[in-house]
Amino acid sequence: MTALTFDNPVFITYAIAAALMVLKIMGQGWMTVYRMMKSNAGLVNPEDLRATPLNPDPRPEQLDLNDYVDRSRRMHRNDLENIPAFLAIGLIFVIAAPPGWLASLLLYGFVAARLAHAAAYLTAQNHEVRASFYTIGSLFVIAMALFVLWAALV
Repeated sequence: MTALTFDNPVFITYAIAAALMVLKIMGQGWMTVYRMMKSNAGLVNPEDLRATPLNPDPRPEQLDLNDYVDRSRRMHRNDLENIPAFLAIGLIFVIAAPPGWLASLLLYGFVAARLAHAAAYLTAQNHEVRASFYTIGSLFVIAMALFVLWAALV
């Protein structure tokens, strides 16, 4: 059995978790665009104030900070700061051949922590709540990295 095939149940677990996280990143970008269009605000670049079919009457205040849009943008940035490390170490983790139960715990645990973090961010929970979910997710990624180091060095 090859580690990176769908004959490997650990790879299947990674593939599902990775696909969910890629959909999360891409979906958050679309959510930001939706919020910009809905509020007609939250633009970030001066050239965005040029008249176009989607923005026929641009106004300078469209460049002002808009929390409705910026909250989604911050969520997206947070995903981009965290999910790529998961994708990278998760794939190497699969190659290191962890037990299935451990792979499920760490891979799906990260997905659950990121989704909980997103829910906390979306509902404007305080920093401690968001940081708790971030911490849980980061500990899962760190555990995978340590497993990989152990497998590589032993």
